[in-house]
Amino acid sequence: MILKNKKSLFVFLWLLSCSSYSFCQERPITKTFTPQDTTRTVEILPGVRKLEYRKVDSVTELQILAGNVKLRQGNSLFYCDSCVINKRLNLFEAFGNVHINDADTTDVYSGYLRYLTDKKIAYLTKNVILTDGKGKLTTNDLEYDLNTKVGIYKNGGTVFNKKTVLTSEEGYYYADLKDIYFKKNVVLKDPAYHLTSDSLLYNTETETARFIAETFIIDSSKRTIRTREGFYNLKSGKAEFGQRPVVQDGKTQATADKMYSDDSTGMTQLIGRAIIIDTAENRTVIADEIFFNRKNKSFLATKKPLMIIKQDEDSVFVAADTLFSAPLTELYGIKDSTQQKDTLKGVMVVDTKKKDSTNRYFEAFRHVRIFTDSLQAVCDSMFYSFKDSVFRLFQNPVVWSNENQVTGDTIFLFTKNKKADKMKVYENSMLVNKVEPEVFNQVKSTRIDAYFTNGGIDSVRATGFAECIYYIQDEDSAFTGINQSQSDLMDIYFKEKELQRVVFRSAVKGTIWPIRQKTPQEMRLPGFNWLEEKRPKTRYELFE
Repeated sequence: MILKNKKSLFVFLWLLSCSSYSFCQERPITKTFTPQDTTRTVEILPGVRKLEYRKVDSVTELQILAGNVKLRQGNSLFYCDSCVINKRLNLFEAFGNVHINDADTTDVYSGYLRYLTDKKIAYLTKNVILTDGKGKLTTNDLEYDLNTKVGIYKNGGTVFNKKTVLTSEEGYYYADLKDIYFKKNVVLKDPAYHLTSDSLLYNTETETARFIAETFIIDSSKRTIRTREGFYNLKSGKAEFGQRPVVQDGKTQATADKMYSDDSTGMTQLIGRAIIIDTAENRTVIADEIFFNRKNKSFLATKKPLMIIKQDEDSVFVAADTLFSAPLTELYGIKDSTQQKDTLKGVMVVDTKKKDSTNRYFEAFRHVRIFTDSLQAVCDSMFYSFKDSVFRLFQNPVVWSNENQVTGDTIFLFTKNKKADKMKVYENSMLVNKVEPEVFNQVKSTRIDAYFTNGGIDSVRATGFAECIYYIQDEDSAFTGINQSQSDLMDIYFKEKELQRVVFRSAVKGTIWPIRQKTPQEMRLPGFNWLEEKRPKTRYELFE
């Protein structure tokens, strides 16, 4: 280098003595603002095109860098068009195309940066972008702490994560965890979901939203979810909801203490005081645990389950150890056929391409109890078809109607307009009519067909080896005798809920006993068993 005059030599020597930085390409010089901590050392890397010093006052001197500025502090790199360093205040300001690369894990871009070199806190404004390689945050004002790897915005921000967009007024970004804590007017938009809340946690790596406040979700099928606790993974479609969430799916509403959901399978598990209400089918299911398939509306209810089939005047309550319901077409494996009849149960299945509210069946297993105001029943297992409205009761079934008890090996109870219409009892059939304590009219046969009027038994036909014992009464209801007879076929008629008369339709043999000659305990047909202790007395017993 050739120095043309003494003045130039003086300036050159002054720069060498006063400058704390060197821009020599071969050996860059660093400046330590706090020499005791090497992580706080700020190093000017080679390539800066312009250097200038300005003395503000006796204690403040500014160092100005311009053109391809590149600084380094620990594992963090700073890029910008120009920079002003204030040694006394331990800060620098960066202008134009600002870029912070924090340990190769997080990148921050903006138009302006104010950086505290001792505290390692960056204040960025003007079109700020923060990205962790998974998601991208955009905002106008951002505070980013390079020590804790936490970024904060309080004037609105938007996060883009693949097809998911989240906005809020405030946000706290945790770079190490890839978590973002959104606050105030949080909105999540996704092709499959739209979510609103006051507070939300979101992880850009796992694509999981965690609910920590009242949250409302609506999906592409218009299903809505209200919850205060839980999470939803947008990648897997698995979710958990707590604090009694409410899910509304068309005409079906579900709630429980906690829910687990999987969109890929359509399955939802409801735990703790679970309730599913289907207004389309007028059906409510209550249990401590319910597995629900939203694709076909099937469900499995356990732990004290109860189903209520709502009717205008006399709703049906069914309780058991386990309740299950699904479409009839799935039961018989029918997909394309327009009509098929099951020969065992006599169930007609119609066109599966059309929505049919009767294309459904219901099963109950173990300790089955049924209650209506006019009729009650118990058995060990039950099958009900919404297609033919028939309750099929198996294994020690018992049906009560007023003072009448019906037993047999199998009982089919037919309903019409949601009321008992007729009943078929197969094998070991017996009808017991209570007249007074310990006084019972009895009919026993191979098969019994009973017919109902206004919810009560109107008449009964007993077929095959029929036997009867019934008490004869005069007009004042005084007992005058006991009829004990046998016939292949007999009809029994009731009036005002009491047995009125018995008609024998084929050869009959029997005896009419004087009332004083036999005690009630002697007048019992084989197999007689009055089971009043098993009878549900009120609907509230079924909730126990």
